[in-house]
Amino acid sequence: MFITFEGIDGSGKSTQARMLADHLRSAGRDVVLTREPGGSPGAEEIRRLVLEGDPDRWSAETEILLFTAARRDHLERVIEPALKAGKVVISDRFADSTRMYQGLSRGDLRGTVDRLHQMMIGREPDLTFIIDMDPEVGLARAKGRNGTEERFEDFGADLQTRMREGFLSLAAEFPFRCRVIDGNRPPETVAGEVAAIAERALA
Repeated sequence: MFITFEGIDGSGKSTQARMLADHLRSAGRDVVLTREPGGSPGAEEIRRLVLEGDPDRWSAETEILLFTAARRDHLERVIEPALKAGKVVISDRFADSTRMYQGLSRGDLRGTVDRLHQMMIGREPDLTFIIDMDPEVGLARAKGRNGTEERFEDFGADLQTRMREGFLSLAAEFPFRCRVIDGNRPPETVAGEVAAIAERALA
């Protein structure tokens, strides 16, 4: 099964992806925990290009191409081999993030994202958790990390608000695989709900 976590910056999705991986491993499942952009050596190199530096470093169109290239490498080298081997793959972000960040946030490029995805990726997750979070709280959390990968956070709270609305719309668009989870609760509470849903899906 291919499980992804989505949400605005600072929503806690990375923590939840890790906690679900730990839970499933403790239950005896073989799990690959990965992330996007990144997850394979080549894709990690592209990650540095797109997540560091000035917000205006790339146009949205160029970003779509870079993210798709990273995703293709990740799919070929990590995701598909693991799934073929019968493992559970959990990814911190996947194509839904590109649909939101490049497809919606900086111009109406969703059609371009979807066409490229159909041509070069051609796979959707089996189950997607959208961790819903107040945009101001999420941005404060994300900026509080004081990391180098803050290019999208530097676009500000307006982008985070639009992204939250976009992710909720995405859940309505793909109801068969998307589950919206309230991330404004203690991580352990959120993780319990996530684990229960994942266990039912895997059963």
